[in-house]
Amino acid sequence: MLSSQKIFVAGNWVESGKPLPVVDPYTGGAFGQTFLADAAQVEKALACGAAYFEAGPKLSPSQRGGICLAVARGLEEKKGDFARLIVAEAGKPVTDARREVQRTLSVFREASREAGALEPQPLPLEFPPGQENRKAFLGRFPLGAVFCVTPFNFPLNLVAHKVAPAIAFGCPFILKPSPKTPLTPLLLAEVLLEAGLPPEGFSVFPAENADTEKMAADPRVKVLSFTGSAAVGWRLKGLANKKKVLLELGGNAAVVVEPDADMDFALARVLAGGFGYAGQTCISVQRVYVEKGLFPRFLDLLVARVKALQMGEPTDEKTQVGPMISEEAAKRVEDWVKEARTGGAKALCGGRRNGSFYEPTALTGVRPEMRVSCGELFGPVVVVEPYSDYEKALAEVNRGPYGLQAGVFTRDPEKMKRAYETLEVGTVLINEVPTYRVDAMPYGGVKDSGFGREGARYALEAYTEPRLMIVNL
Repeated sequence: MLSSQKIFVAGNWVESGKPLPVVDPYTGGAFGQTFLADAAQVEKALACGAAYFEAGPKLSPSQRGGICLAVARGLEEKKGDFARLIVAEAGKPVTDARREVQRTLSVFREASREAGALEPQPLPLEFPPGQENRKAFLGRFPLGAVFCVTPFNFPLNLVAHKVAPAIAFGCPFILKPSPKTPLTPLLLAEVLLEAGLPPEGFSVFPAENADTEKMAADPRVKVLSFTGSAAVGWRLKGLANKKKVLLELGGNAAVVVEPDADMDFALARVLAGGFGYAGQTCISVQRVYVEKGLFPRFLDLLVARVKALQMGEPTDEKTQVGPMISEEAAKRVEDWVKEARTGGAKALCGGRRNGSFYEPTALTGVRPEMRVSCGELFGPVVVVEPYSDYEKALAEVNRGPYGLQAGVFTRDPEKMKRAYETLEVGTVLINEVPTYRVDAMPYGGVKDSGFGREGARYALEAYTEPRLMIVNL
């Protein structure tokens, strides 16, 4: 019999008439189940979240910061349980799962430091003349209930990036995790309760698409924070009406490698950035542009390293590339690669699927209009192409609808500056791959990659609003 986990709705652990099996991507079999919230439970979550906020602030900044620190301690105590659960429901290699748990500790610790950011601060009013008898104070106030929608690929860390700022800034929240990975966020709900977060102020449950759209449109929700596909994100934004919206959407991350770069270092970083978690991150390295004189050697060395990657069971400490989240996801990657090869592209290694596994693959000879080049592949495939002109390489990075992060490997300060000025992305990384993220940094993109920035200090803009007070002495 499958172990069953209740969902958390406005202070209560409950079941519904809509069981949701949770599938292990490695075995393809269900190992547990939870529930999709029904219409009455969705309504209760909306009503209780709004009522909790309207009743007024209940926690001081020090209390909110203390809860964030207590959550971090709870995660530390249960880090083994969280890592095992991430492996089971996300198919993430255990070494990556442990790293995700450790990163999440830093998210809550950072949020604890920002809990006092709402406090009013003096604002000088020296100009125009004659204002000497007036004093101004600028503070920030929480907007209200936050509706958080998160994807499968980081079922703990990306949840924390939405939940931790809500706690720090005094916002009730409804968290709707991916139906593929709901158990990790529900375990986090237990830690939140143990840390002292008022139970009536939050809910955690997966939901059907229609109910997700209902919550995004409901006027009792004041902020929508969404991470996921561009198509779904923009649709929910359209339903959000006058809400504040933070969107972290798709990507098509590119790297440029100049001839003066440290090639061994660039190779190692491209390998990690392109094939970690089977390429299932929105900042996974998808395109690599290498200066033509360096290209043949770079390509040979990269292919050799890709062939040496260890595929296998996610619980194995030696596994570097595990299964994709589902066989359907692996079939989509298979279709895109077949399309490219039919159009003349060459697979230098990999290019085969086995159930939910897709072999780490390096392609070349890919035309820009092919989906493996211009779409979000979200799989363990890297496209490698030569270039002769640096400016044109930067233009290729900008090609397409996405603009999340990009990397350039060079020792030339002028070329670093030119990349920073030219690349249409949220973050330009020099001598680093775009897969790099520190949780405290302002993380987000432009174009179809969304808008707004995550990181507790920067989520402040989406979760709160400024309010000015002027005193005539």
